Amino acid sequence: MACKALCFGLICIIFAYYIYAPMPENIEEPWKVGLIDAAIKTTSFVCMLTENMGLIRQDQVFSTFVKVDYTSPVSDSNITVTDTTFSGSPVRLYLPKRKSDSRRPAVIYIHGGAFVLGSFKLSSYDFLNRWTANTLDAVVVAVDYRLSPEYQFPVPLEDVISAVKFFLQDEVLEAYGVDPTRICISGDSSGGTLAAIITHLVQNDAEFKNKFKAQALLYPILQIVDLLLPSYQEHQHGPILPRKMAIEMGCLHISKDKALTKAMILNNHMPLGSRHLLTLVNWSTLLPENYKKNHVYTEPVLSSNSSYPQLLNSSLSPLLASDSQLQNVPLTYVLTCEHDILRDDGLMYITRLRNLGHKVSHDHIEDGVHAALSFTRFPFYLHVGMRIKEKYIRWLKENL
Repeated sequence: MACKALCFGLICIIFAYYIYAPMPENIEEPWKVGLIDAAIKTTSFVCMLTENMGLIRQDQVFSTFVKVDYTSPVSDSNITVTDTTFSGSPVRLYLPKRKSDSRRPAVIYIHGGAFVLGSFKLSSYDFLNRWTANTLDAVVVAVDYRLSPEYQFPVPLEDVISAVKFFLQDEVLEAYGVDPTRICISGDSSGGTLAAIITHLVQNDAEFKNKFKAQALLYPILQIVDLLLPSYQEHQHGPILPRKMAIEMGCLHISKDKALTKAMILNNHMPLGSRHLLTLVNWSTLLPENYKKNHVYTEPVLSSNSSYPQLLNSSLSPLLASDSQLQNVPLTYVLTCEHDILRDDGLMYITRLRNLGHKVSHDHIEDGVHAALSFTRFPFYLHVGMRIKEKYIRWLKENL
């Protein structure tokens, strides 16, 4: 009993320490963001202790909490919601009930969670996809994928590709009443990574007869080559997504080797043969001037000890795609948040696409934080999450 009381007291002290950490001045509802941030960091700290004792991994604890928020496929008066599989990959379908004289648009949505957490079953994603189907009178396909570290790269990507390939077949689109010229693929965070990669693959592969009209990327992870971009430095302590925690979780998608995690934290994880790729993620040339501020570009240190050839793969870092691979990218929407370590990934991707003459729409949320879309349901409700949802839906309505 005394031990439990001691542990509880320690957790309270840690939580109190984090709750009094200063928030950026322009954040809306700072007390709510502070509570969520403190809860995440306290959980992460406790997980670190238990993981070091060999009890349970950090991602397993977070996954347990996340699963409490899972929903069932509940239909309503406007939408039929069903869980099924496409080529073995779980999907949740949102099919409008009202009759239509013409084929509908479709949105494929891929959830975030650093490749180790999450599902389309989460209430925030169910709410978003249901809203999308209702507002756009669209068929929405939410895709799940097997999670790391049990299923590491490229398994999650292969799962989503398999589902997308199935859906894009003429007979499947016809069965669901989908217009093959009005399909968008979307995703947030690591889901944005997968959406961008699959866009590059589908648009450049003759095997796919039906292409995407658009892609929508919400605070996406687009590279893991340079983990000391200005946004990583400015927001290394969060809120919501601290740099160290993001690297620890993200590394599980590649390897369980702690040496890789340490190397990525030091930003010397890229192998010697990767120097030719650094120009594709060089923030000194790709970031708009107002985001460079007083930061001085330092090239990542290349390591002769790196034994992870997948780090060179554009199927892990979409920003490593060549200009020729990006030539066929469709209409693109990118949403970035100011207080987010991933902010500069999105900004650099926008620059590369615009340099190639592509039409890119961009919303930057000055008071935004990472994963805000995940906090749109009680009790973790943030107004900024609802504003992001509205901007995303508005763009889809105007462009799809």
